[in-house]
Amino acid sequence: MGVFDYILAGVFEAFTANPALVLGPLVLSWPVILVALGFFTGVLIGATPGLSGPFVMALALPILISIFGFTPDALLPVLGFLVGVMKGATLGGAVPAILFNTPGTPDAFMTTLDGHPMARNGQGGKALRVAHFASVSGDSFSDIVLFVCAPFLAISIEAFLGLPEKAALMILSLSFVAVVVGKDTWKGLLAACFGLFVASIGTGTDSYPRLSLGSDVLAPGLPTIAVVIGVLVVGEILVSLQEMYLSKRARRAAAEQLAPGDSALSLAERRRLLPFIGVSMSIGTMIGALPGIGTTLAAAMGYTAGRKMHRGTPAFGQGAPEGIAATEAANSAVSGANLIPALSLGIPGNVAAVFIILAADTIGGFNPGPAVFRFSAEEVNPELVVAFALFTLMVVANLLNWLTGAWFMRLLGGLIRIPKQVLLPIVLLLTLTSVYVEGSAMSDVYILLGFGVLGYLMRQSGVPILPFVIAYILAGPLETAIRNAFEASGSDPWFLFSSPVSLLFLALSAAIVLGAGWLRGTPTPDC
Repeated sequence: MGVFDYILAGVFEAFTANPALVLGPLVLSWPVILVALGFFTGVLIGATPGLSGPFVMALALPILISIFGFTPDALLPVLGFLVGVMKGATLGGAVPAILFNTPGTPDAFMTTLDGHPMARNGQGGKALRVAHFASVSGDSFSDIVLFVCAPFLAISIEAFLGLPEKAALMILSLSFVAVVVGKDTWKGLLAACFGLFVASIGTGTDSYPRLSLGSDVLAPGLPTIAVVIGVLVVGEILVSLQEMYLSKRARRAAAEQLAPGDSALSLAERRRLLPFIGVSMSIGTMIGALPGIGTTLAAAMGYTAGRKMHRGTPAFGQGAPEGIAATEAANSAVSGANLIPALSLGIPGNVAAVFIILAADTIGGFNPGPAVFRFSAEEVNPELVVAFALFTLMVVANLLNWLTGAWFMRLLGGLIRIPKQVLLPIVLLLTLTSVYVEGSAMSDVYILLGFGVLGYLMRQSGVPILPFVIAYILAGPLETAIRNAFEASGSDPWFLFSSPVSLLFLALSAAIVLGAGWLRGTPTPDC
């Protein structure tokens, strides 16, 4: 099969291979339904302060797997929903930032600087349209870069890197994430090492389980979904509950809720925004392709670049549409680019990519990494067909964004925000239920709560969460690569230093740790 044949097979797989409704020649597939449902759910969640896309992805993953099962047909519907949520939540986050002056995430703070002043001037609808136009432009651009770069990067890695080089590359990625995320280099390295340690419990190729303490529960290894959701979601819920308790439910002045007002955005105004969108989405795409940096730095750099370009009135910070465009384009460009290392190398770049890899690993039939993009004319590579089907679903989500995103954002502008004291217990209950449904064992719930407490303690002590999660996810592939490289080298203990490329990767890992202060720059509180 040629490249064009694989693309056609992927499109066919996305639209017809898993039908939910057949009306003569028209077929409505489950993947398309789920990507649409995920997109609208993501916009709704993004517009709700206190929630985020990863929250919903964490809740939905066990439930979707329980509904669709572990068959290959389940893979695309689950991935479609997760991709839809990822794209919708980025778009929806602009709604509370603009209309309520309430940034739901750290990167949305930059949107409030110009979005809320526009809303106060009766231009809330225009601000939402600017945010939508910039967001969908940045998202579409980063997806195109993903479609082009991920196969090229994977083919290059597969062709030129052997087993020692791949192991050294994963060590380099872990070092980069550990150093860049958070404020303290050693705490980031500690989190990564602890993630590797936790992943080693009850796993490996040894006949006897490791670190299981003789427990039948620990012998097969910790349930990955319970560990990841516990640290990411339950830990964040506990921190939020503590903040509510410490404030003693002090009554705060409600954020001013403004009517959307004027919503017209002319073609000439869109053309004036294009230079700001172009620069910011390029910045966001480059940052997104680097694992672990996140959207906060992209938003800050995009806004700063836009402010340097701006010469007109109003100035940035006083209601300039260009400020919204620069921020939202950078934010949205990160989402697609973050899947470049996830799909081509199997290395998640952010929390959303973590859940996409988790879904692929849990269901089976698709193993993110260089082998996915192996083109073969003699035999069909089913993983490559799934990859192009996933790209097709991302295009569907972008089309939904272009056609309905602005309307849906304005519809959500009238929503009354849900108080945290009502929202958080509901989210906690849904989290417990989803993990129990996926594993059907109370031991999974206990592990979830235990790692939720661990996530809470890590946040309280300033230990970053993302290095722990990414190290936990990469532990299995890293161990496999090291074992295979060790065996292939004839049990040479210095196998990692056997090639110039692996030596270069290890030297870069050391340089990253030593140059941590310069690399870290602006803290990234995404996780």
